[in-house]
Amino acid sequence: QVNLVESGGGSVQAGGSLRLSCAVSGYRYTTKSMGWFRQAPGKEREEVGYIDNHESIRYADSVKGRFAISQDNAKNSLYLQMNSLKPEDSAMYFCAADLCTNALCFGRVRRWGQGTQVTVSS
Repeated sequence: QVNLVESGGGSVQAGGSLRLSCAVSGYRYTTKSMGWFRQAPGKEREEVGYIDNHESIRYADSVKGRFAISQDNAKNSLYLQMNSLKPEDSAMYFCAADLCTNALCFGRVRRWGQGTQVTVSS
């Protein structure tokens, strides 16, 4: 069974930084794409950043230049460095992995972590 566990959330003042981590366990293949999403109360979940299996990265316009996504394949981990945080960045942050369902990757499934809370005060 594949598990994703996020860590690194917390409370910071505006202008501060946080680094989120996501550890993937139980995945038997190597090909995967991963991303960070967030959901604030009363709002829909939105993509923050995403890195595909070719290591192409995209960011939401609202975080470009402030957030950076990276991964460590040896540790099966994904990271999100968040700088210059703003109150509007406050949300529950989720890690997601798009994983192959077989060795030839003919199918994919998305798995989610449980989320980690980020709160930015003004």
